[in-house]
Amino acid sequence: MTSISISAARAKLPELIARARREAIFVERHGKTEAVIVSPEQYDRMMDALEEAEDARTFDEAMADEGENIPWAQAKADLGRE
Repeated sequence: MTSISISAARAKLPELIARARREAIFVERHGKTEAVIVSPEQYDRMMDALEEAEDARTFDEAMADEGENIPWAQAKADLGRE
């Protein structure tokens, strides 16, 4: 992990973009992280992981719902899959 100030990042942006292929770059302003530079591949992996986690949470919430159960054959028929 690398941290750099915004003013230093301006001068080194091409270098930071290349470095982001290997590690996340934390951009700081007044000692506080304001942004993170990551490679497009890492961003895609993070977004995929987030989507999978959200799907799992939604599934868990649906399974916890104690609503009326619908037989599988009826669900398929309702969706026009039968």
